[in-house]
Amino acid sequence: MKARLLGGIAALVVAIIGTVLLVSYVQGADRRALANTETAEVYVVQKAIAAGTAVENFGDSVVRKAVPKSAIASDSVTTLSELGWKVSAVGLVPGEQLLATRMVDPGRLLGPGRAAVPAGLQEVTVKLTLDRLVGGSLRAGDTVGVILSYAQNDKLNLPDQTQLSFHQVLVTAVQSATGVPAQEQETTARTSSDGSLGSNANAAQPGAGYLVTLARPSVDVEKIVHAVEFGKVYLSKETAGSTQDNSGVMERIRVFG
Repeated sequence: MKARLLGGIAALVVAIIGTVLLVSYVQGADRRALANTETAEVYVVQKAIAAGTAVENFGDSVVRKAVPKSAIASDSVTTLSELGWKVSAVGLVPGEQLLATRMVDPGRLLGPGRAAVPAGLQEVTVKLTLDRLVGGSLRAGDTVGVILSYAQNDKLNLPDQTQLSFHQVLVTAVQSATGVPAQEQETTARTSSDGSLGSNANAAQPGAGYLVTLARPSVDVEKIVHAVEFGKVYLSKETAGSTQDNSGVMERIRVFG
């Protein structure tokens, strides 16, 4: 009985060792196959991705993988950051390389004047005059800095305060004061064809202002709305290379300090 028990345990141990060796061999097959091949790492799709999916929502659907240089497509993606806010133009299937040419600006899928809202964010619309939204040069898909400003309040003993509070805020829509997408105002407001407001928009709608929709976490949405209600909001146009810092809360005494 004891001998049979020991024999069974030994057989189980041998089976486990064999399984581990087999798994290790299979996992190393790709590495051995590429051992004498010059490779480079690119992103490869490992789970199906639906058309219209934003880059930031790819998650584990893509992975960096060593691929023979001879098999790498000229427009393969090596860093996801190079794709910015783009979305997949078509459905992507497992095994294919992630290609920059299959990614497009959100507006091209959602229609003119709209950009996809990143997961977890909320949209809030603010009405601003041209002098507070970079002279009307904004369009859906741009990123902006949001500046919150409050005048001095003697009753509450609060000084004047201004701060560039949020950076790289996505603009998801730009509309006229009546809610019509800005690029559809070509006749009445002579806006540009790419969806920006254009230099003549102010003349077409003097003082009317424009509606700019921003995507931001809920806490920031509260702050923006508060500033709209009790202070002022300005937008600065930002790019991927723009600096993203500030000097803290700015007061009049510090401006000339």
